[in-house]
Amino acid sequence: MFVRKLRIARVTPSGEAHPCPIAWIDNFAMRNFTNDAVFDDTLPIADGLLEAGTRVPIDRLRTAMEDWFRRKGYLSPGECLHIEEPSS
Repeated sequence: MFVRKLRIARVTPSGEAHPCPIAWIDNFAMRNFTNDAVFDDTLPIADGLLEAGTRVPIDRLRTAMEDWFRRKGYLSPGECLHIEEPSS
């Protein structure tokens, strides 16, 4: 089910990328399953790393995670997320 490995980084206004702490990713994964079933196929595995199923759209995931992280106060107004699926 979790065939994709995604890297998730917090990007500062100056362009510096930092892996998102696993606690942030886990908080999103544990809370968001009640809001959108498409994100049920996610599993936090380490700082900046998330395993995901094939039906998880990266653009929607980024938008939803950014929204959740902003509501939790994890992201500052000038920061954003970068999510990528590294090639094997």
